[in-house]
Amino acid sequence: MKRLEESELIYGRMMPVVEPHLIKRYNQALSGLGLPKTKLKSFRIDMTGYSPEIAQEHGDPQYLDPHGVNRRFIILSPNQLQLPVVHTAFSNTGELMHQFFEGNAKALNALTIKDVVYGEIDDPILQVQDIEDLLSIEQVEFKVFTGQNLAQQALDLRQMMDRLKKEPNAWRDDDLLNQMVDLAQSTGDIRNNSLVPTELIFRHNTFWSSHFGGVYVFIDERETTVIGDPSAPGFRRSRPWQVSYIDREDKDLVYRFLVETGRVDIPRGSWIERTGYLDHRLEMLVTMLAYHAEPRRKHNPTDHRWSKSWINDNAALVRKEGTMPFLRWAKREYEAWATVDLDEIDARGKFILSRAKPGIDDQWLVNRLISDYVPFDFVYRYIFNKPAFYSDYEAWGERLKQHVVEQVQATYLSNKSGYRTRMYGMHN
Repeated sequence: MKRLEESELIYGRMMPVVEPHLIKRYNQALSGLGLPKTKLKSFRIDMTGYSPEIAQEHGDPQYLDPHGVNRRFIILSPNQLQLPVVHTAFSNTGELMHQFFEGNAKALNALTIKDVVYGEIDDPILQVQDIEDLLSIEQVEFKVFTGQNLAQQALDLRQMMDRLKKEPNAWRDDDLLNQMVDLAQSTGDIRNNSLVPTELIFRHNTFWSSHFGGVYVFIDERETTVIGDPSAPGFRRSRPWQVSYIDREDKDLVYRFLVETGRVDIPRGSWIERTGYLDHRLEMLVTMLAYHAEPRRKHNPTDHRWSKSWINDNAALVRKEGTMPFLRWAKREYEAWATVDLDEIDARGKFILSRAKPGIDDQWLVNRLISDYVPFDFVYRYIFNKPAFYSDYEAWGERLKQHVVEQVQATYLSNKSGYRTRMYGMHN
């Protein structure tokens, strides 16, 4: 993983924590969460406060995510809003954290000047044991604490201020006034600087969970759909009257679900030609075929002439694998803006030609699901399904690893937003 770290394909854009006062605050949060303090003099954190260095120090990669539910968080700075989430069991953890940051911006800005904010995203369950546990998470509540107890002190001061206004003789109570002065010295003027987060409850919408080998839960107005491994506890047995279950290996049924719910952008010459989508997938396919056939050689799949030569020299392998003839045929058809009958294409081919429909709420998640069926497109996997990408990466030879890192840097990391907009119609 060293190559991935050096190229920022993993743990990239994290916030360094080196100032002694921030490390002290982080340790206050760790203690508040019942965790051992860190002895490190510097480390990095993501949006939730997760640190790979502290995870390694404690020998516990789940130190902020026990059992994969009730995710803990540590906030040292409101700037964490701009950071990625690098370790989570739920795909919507980042979305929930965004909502919490944005809903409580004023309080978090004020609190983190003097203190650390920490707590957990509280689910109604303690441990995921079957599908029903995942389905029961309809909303979450942020349980919030501070290292110096500033939020509670602000609440106490607010109550005292209310008492002073409402009780006629409260201003004669010297003890009350002295307590208010003492609290104000810590909290400052809470009339101008709110220190109490108030937006704490959020809906738990459509998501992917790492439990049971990976489960997708799509929530629509009238029905919920679960896509996963049928051997998972509770699959097809939890709420069968309101939940539809799809075996993730049933590619035809998965694709039909995406089409019927308006989640997939079916292949059309208009967007395929404009984006260069099939050219990209052909390059990804040649890369994988070449490096897996001859892992010790250095290949050059980004060069069109080299690719054409390699394909001709390895015609038997290409024909036997089968994907490239299909992709080249599809490319010719769509370039001519011909009408392709999808019913004549198998499900794997449909996934190769498709992307999530731009603009839908589930766009990221649908692209993640499609990436499960197009494993050779390593750029696509990196963008939408990093756990799968990292798992793939570990099994590759050194030359393929180096080529993939260089290609992801050149095609995606150099202009993330622009690349997502051009290839997938994404505008965020």
